Amino acid sequence: MSIIPQYGLKQYRNTARIYTKSVTESLRLFKEEPRNIMVSVFIFHKHDELEELDSAINFLNGFDELVYADWIDEDMYDNTTEATKRIHLAIKEKMKQNKKFIFLATEYAIESKLGKWVLGQLHGQKDTEHIALFPVRGDYSDYSGEEYLQKYPYIHEIEAEVYGVKYPNGEAKELGAWLAS
Repeated sequence: MSIIPQYGLKQYRNTARIYTKSVTESLRLFKEEPRNIMVSVFIFHKHDELEELDSAINFLNGFDELVYADWIDEDMYDNTTEATKRIHLAIKEKMKQNKKFIFLATEYAIESKLGKWVLGQLHGQKDTEHIALFPVRGDYSDYSGEEYLQKYPYIHEIEAEVYGVKYPNGEAKELGAWLAS
């Protein structure tokens, strides 16, 4: 699995917004964007990796996709058992509602209990044709020891700034075509 370097993803941060905005301000502006039409891509991320989330949102917006991230729902991450149940129900519902599901696969998201739970839930809810990992690391190393990730298609850079989705069987599709399918 080819890994997109973290600095490569972060080049997309603030491309659609003003460079002088902080990550929190940029995401606040994203949160305020109208949501009255159905979004097509649900992006799962580790909740405290906001710079990576902002970068991924801007990257996907470059493909004219409407993105949903659970970060929008403020009360979703209260530290209570009831909140945990709400998180799981909300994520399951968003998996159903959105055409595509992208797992922002940073090393911390993959290691998280919620991340592993989400990947497990995807088997029953989505055809793998509609799932893609977005592997991002601070270095170019792979995800050794995480062989289960190789079951999923993943976003990778085909050539300089041209992205695609590569399937476990070796087939590939241009990212824009995958998002539109």
